[in-house]
Order: sequence, then structure tokens, then C-alpha cells
Amino acid sequence: MTDSVRPSTAFKTEVDNILRDAVAGNTGVPGVVAMATDRVETFYEGAAGKRQLGHDAEMTTDTVLAIFSTTKAITGTAALQLVEEGRLDLDAPAKTYLPEIGELQVIEGFDETGDVRLRAPKRDITTRMLLTHTAGFGYDFFNAAYARLAQEKGQPSVITASRAALRTPLLFDPGDRWEYGSNMDWCGQVIEAIAGERLGDVFQARIFKPLGLRETAFTLSSAMRERVAGMHARLADGTLSALPFELPPEPEIHMGGHGLYSTVSDYMRFIRMWLNDGQGENGRVLKAETVRMAEQNHLRGQSVTMLPGVIPALSNDAEFFPGQRKSWGLTFMINDEDAPTGRPAGSLGWAGLANLFYWIDRRNGVGGFWATQILPFGDPASFGGYLAFETALYRNLHRVA
Repeated sequence: MTDSVRPSTAFKTEVDNILRDAVAGNTGVPGVVAMATDRVETFYEGAAGKRQLGHDAEMTTDTVLAIFSTTKAITGTAALQLVEEGRLDLDAPAKTYLPEIGELQVIEGFDETGDVRLRAPKRDITTRMLLTHTAGFGYDFFNAAYARLAQEKGQPSVITASRAALRTPLLFDPGDRWEYGSNMDWCGQVIEAIAGERLGDVFQARIFKPLGLRETAFTLSSAMRERVAGMHARLADGTLSALPFELPPEPEIHMGGHGLYSTVSDYMRFIRMWLNDGQGENGRVLKAETVRMAEQNHLRGQSVTMLPGVIPALSNDAEFFPGQRKSWGLTFMINDEDAPTGRPAGSLGWAGLANLFYWIDRRNGVGGFWATQILPFGDPASFGGYLAFETALYRNLHRVA
């Protein structure tokens, strides 16, 4: 790990302009929050635009957002804590802790009546497979078979945060390939089974308190609700429309893959913990050796692939750094080559469905988060703004003593 770095004084002006440009015109984003941190503190924070189209409330740095799949790394952190304590074996069958996951079968297709053909899996799902998205689960907006189950058989979406939403068949034998999906929702259930508590309570005691996260939760408090951003849909003509949306206020399942609300400033504290070898502002969250283990590639011959947009209203075809190798750690994407933004090889990162993006560069000791509330995923205006934000940081970095 190198010495600390800080951006030049030109960085703030450049990113302020990127945010203003992002919300300009009727094909931009309605509102955006962006922050960047080093190992010590958040050194840039900015916001632009409105929390919701048609309303007066400005997007501010304390705006509350549905953070979707950026939840996953927090769930992964809780799993790693249990590994440290000897309570979770990543390579033991997950059914050891959660018997119901052992009941799932592999989908082989659909018969002439449209019913699903199923068979037993060739091997057991392990928690390592859940953490690396190799267990056999997908999402209906990225997988045609799951989309057909939803359309023809009424399979509930994971957004419902229901137990029924988890009970999907496996798309392939566990361990055979990488496919992004509801693996981390199941991992959350494994954590609950071991801890004997709901996932939100595990997070609060073991992650949020030592990190000083005060506005991150599966259920909106009244204070959070006053500052929540609205959701938006990108229409075919490129304009945006407000979209009525809220995650279930009292979810049946605390979904480890997507269910949290948070602020970007709270998430900066989580990123800093990973930059600081597991140390939080109010205590240690992970051991340094666990962090170093988790940032390595944990795929076993599989490859990270493009995400195909099967349901256009929810996702475009999407991929980080096309043409470059990507692997998967516990539980982040790893760019195996230096990225065109300036992000060095070996950095960690991922995203959330409503076009939220973050990265963690442990080599340089910096990280950032760009947050909007727009569907479908891979929105050109938001994704382009995020890449410009990250590129500006690396262009302006200089080393400090």
C-alpha cells in the first residue's frame, strides 16, 4: 500500500462542474450526490439537482437513497466477521446453517405446457459460492429464464423482500460459472441463521455502530423519510419521469443483496473501513488479514461477464470497463487491469440498480461514491457522469507526505 494521496485544488471545481453538467437539460439526471474519501476523511462532497422531478426539494449531501446492491458489500462484511469467529466455514455446505437452501433444484428448461423441468444439483451450495455469485442464482432483469418464471408463473421479484422471492430454482450447478443474482440475499439468511438475529440487527451492532453509521437501515425512520430521494424512470425519448417506488417499509426478509437505505456520507465511512484494513471510527470491524484475504480473486476458473438487460425498464446491457478482465473478491468486483479512469488494477467496486456506483482503491487509499435514483441500470447520463467523476479524481491526484 502506498502513501496517502489527495487531489489537487482543481478537483473540487472540476467535479462541481461535472455534477452541474449531469443535471443540465431534460436528458440529464434529476439529482446526484457524489463524495470522495481518503483513509482519514471525506475530502469532496457535492450534490446537484432535485430529489424528485416536479418538487422543490434540492438534492443535498444528506439525502437518503435506496442503495440497492451496494448493500451486498455490507452483508459480505458481516459474513467475514462470522468467519473470523469460527462460526462460518465458507466451504461447508450452506445447508449446514440454513437447511432450506439445500432443497433448491436446478432448472433444465420448460416443458411443452410451460412448466419448469427440475433436477437435483450435482453439488452443494457453499457460502463462498454465495459471496462470489457462483451458487447458481440470477435476477429476472438479467436472466431470461427467471424473467419467464416471473411473467408466466408469478415468481415474485426480489424487490418484494419476501421469502417466496428467494425460492427460485438454480440456473446451473453450484460452482459451474459466475452469474450475478440473489446470492447475497441467501447469504443474509445464512448470517441470520448463525447469529440468531435479523440481518438489520446484526448490521447495527457489528458494523454500523463501530463505523458511526447513523442513517443506514432496512426501514426508513421518520427523519430519514423527510430527506429521501424519489425514484425516476428514463423514457424511450431520453427524458425522465418520476416513478412511484418504495421498498417494503416492514420487509418480511432483510435482503442482504439490496434492501438498505442510506446516505452517501454513511457509505463513505464503510469505504474508509476497507481503506483502513478493517478499522472503523469507533472500533475494529474486520481484522487486517481478513481484508487482505477478501480483496483477492476468489473465483475458481469462472469469469465475470457483461450483465444483459433482459427487462429494459430495469436494466440496459451493462459492463464495467468492457474488454478488460474482471474478477470477484469477498464481495466486490475487482478490475484486474488498470482502468481507463485511472483506477489501478486490484481495486474493488460495484454498483446499485438505481445507478449508484462506488470504488475502493486500497493502493492509493482513496474511494468514491456517485448516487442517483434512476432506472434502468446503466443509464448513460448517470454512468457517464460517474466515470467522469472517477477520472477527474485520478487526473488530479498528487502524493502528500
